[in-house]
Amino acid sequence: MTDGDAQARAALVSRVARGLDDVAGVAEWQWFVPGRIEVFGRHTGYAGGRSLVAAVPRGFAIAARPRFDGLVRVFDVRNDHHATIDPADDAVTLTGWASYVQVVARRLAANFPGASLGVDLALASDLPRAAGLSSSSALVVGIASALARRAALTDRPEWRAAIDAPIDLAWYLGCVENGLDYRSLAGTAGVGTHAAGEDHTAILATRHGHVSQFCFTPVSAVGDVPMPDAWTFVIASSGVHADKAGSVKDRFNRAALAARALLSAWNASGAPPATSLAGVLAQPGGMTRLVRLVKQQPADGFAAADLLQRLEHFMNEDARVPAAAQAFAREDADALGELADDSQRDADESLGNQVPETRALASLARREGALAACSFGAGYGGSVWSLVAAPDADRFAAAWRAAYAACCPKSAARMEVFIARPGPPAMEVT
Repeated sequence: MTDGDAQARAALVSRVARGLDDVAGVAEWQWFVPGRIEVFGRHTGYAGGRSLVAAVPRGFAIAARPRFDGLVRVFDVRNDHHATIDPADDAVTLTGWASYVQVVARRLAANFPGASLGVDLALASDLPRAAGLSSSSALVVGIASALARRAALTDRPEWRAAIDAPIDLAWYLGCVENGLDYRSLAGTAGVGTHAAGEDHTAILATRHGHVSQFCFTPVSAVGDVPMPDAWTFVIASSGVHADKAGSVKDRFNRAALAARALLSAWNASGAPPATSLAGVLAQPGGMTRLVRLVKQQPADGFAAADLLQRLEHFMNEDARVPAAAQAFAREDADALGELADDSQRDADESLGNQVPETRALASLARREGALAACSFGAGYGGSVWSLVAAPDADRFAAAWRAAYAACCPKSAARMEVFIARPGPPAMEVT
């Protein structure tokens, strides 16, 4: 991290450690878990596609110490909230951020019977809430890290048989969140979204100072590209919350369900089976045959035109990922600007997941001189990344904020803007 970012995160970790000491005792373990930028590859991962991602130097600080009654007690020291979860109790369903803690604790208890999961845990985040920066998945990674360390899960034969690398852990935690089976580790109730581990992969397996490309379902690393020293990201949250497991869950899931409907149509047709939409398109003549199937028999709940539009968006956005990685490698700002403009337009016209505020932020960024700009995340709110010349970052950030305040004053009151070069993945702080 830059010196300023490192000092700010160190202060956050220290604050959380003091918060735990105030309510439970001295921390035995501490972590920093970052959020992430989805540079390209929106709504592609759960369909087996590619994404280009980077960790950001903001996130969750977590401190933990063991307790011996089996309960998971969590304190949000920044907002003065707390929750107590019994991993063995299926009768109570929590809401809000506590629901993520509950989902993780119950899944680990089910997958690793007899594990000693009791822990006192304090946390705080400096990520904007529900802003597309993956605060929810960062919370999942942080809680899982604490419970796994408390119960020594990495020594268990079930863990060693299923999880061998950070990308394996990322895929597993994606399944914890969506409730699906992961290899030999059976699924339990998730949080209700159809994500596939893209966010967890960015949080656990990216490389600092680089943008990282992955394929999904299953997760595999494609490669890392250095972020040119001359460039940096500036991130702006729109002030419109995009809670993919809450207010926008059904709309987020509809895009995932359309991709699933395309896959189901293929697998019901007698064609060689595929495990993802990307797998369908990789087969000889797959795209042509799938289009014909959709036109002949649309899936329940979707018109043929809707499914074909979803297919077109997936193909276009998936293809942008390697093109963008190559543009970063060439330091080709013009190519990145064009790719980002096309991605933003397709999100608006094909996915339909943009709101006036994210449209305005992307447009204003380009007007103020950004090399490229695009919204990211689940949509229906969230944030926009801008790629700018590093020496111009402070001026640009101030001008962007002022332009947005003039355009959308109510949302701008909740806006956060910060400069971010790709940061390190989740780490234990010793």
